Amino acid sequence: MHVVDLNCDMGESFGAYKMGRDEEILDYVTSANIACGFHAGDPSTMRKTVRLALEKNVGIGAHPGFQDLLGFGRRNIDITPQEAYDIVVYQIGALYAFVKSEGGKLQHVKPHGALYNIAAKNVAIAQAIAEAVYRVDPELILLGLAGGELVKAGKKIGLKTASEVFSDRTYQEDGTLTSRREANALIKDHDVACRQVIRMVKEGEVTSLQGKDVSIQADTICIHGDGEHALDFAKYIRKALKEANITVTKLGDFIK
Repeated sequence: MHVVDLNCDMGESFGAYKMGRDEEILDYVTSANIACGFHAGDPSTMRKTVRLALEKNVGIGAHPGFQDLLGFGRRNIDITPQEAYDIVVYQIGALYAFVKSEGGKLQHVKPHGALYNIAAKNVAIAQAIAEAVYRVDPELILLGLAGGELVKAGKKIGLKTASEVFSDRTYQEDGTLTSRREANALIKDHDVACRQVIRMVKEGEVTSLQGKDVSIQADTICIHGDGEHALDFAKYIRKALKEANITVTKLGDFIK
C-alpha cells in the first residue's frame, strides 16, 4: 500500500493583502505549512489559519522563511548558520504559541522558499535548521527536499523527517528543483503534474529535464496555494491519487 501526505503553503495573506483560498483548499490537503510573519502572514492570519486547520483536522506546520515580504522569501539572503538557527526558532515559536492557544499540536516544520533551497544544498545551514527544530521540540517532523541536506541533517540529529516532492515543479538530474528563474520550472498541465506525482510515489523515480530518471523518496507532496488555479488543482490531484489507489493522510499518521 502506498501512503502519502498532501501539503500546501498557507496563511500568506497579511494586512489588507489577501493571498490564496486557504479555507477551500484545506478540504483537499492533509497538512498545512503556515507562514510565520517573515516572508508572509501576520498574527491575525496565523490565528485564523491555525483555527481553520484544526477544524478540518489538517496537520499544522510552521513555515519559516527569510524576512523578505517584498520578495516573498524567494530571494537569497547571505546568512550564517547561527542566524538561520535564530530565525527558525523565532518563527516556530510564534506559530507554536497560536497552535497551543487554540488547543492544537504542532506537527512539522518546513522552511520556505530560498531558505528551503539553500538548506537542501548547504550542510551548515541544514544542520542549523535541524538543530533549531530539535531544540524547540524533538517530536516535530522536519520536511525537506527529497535527497537534500536538510533531510540528512534531520535524521542525523534524531528528528523524524519527511522527504518532500513537488507536483508542479520540474527536476534537474541531481534531484534539485529547476530554478523558478527558468521558463520551464513550473508544470502547468494538471495531467502531467499528476502523472509525475503518481510515478514518484509508486515507483520512486522522476524524469529530469535532462531526460535522466532520478531516484526519489516521496513522503509528502507539495501543492502551492497561491496560483491562479490552485483550488482546481488541489481537487484534481486528490482525485487522481485516490484513483491510483494511493492513501492520502497527514504526516503524523504514518511518520513515526
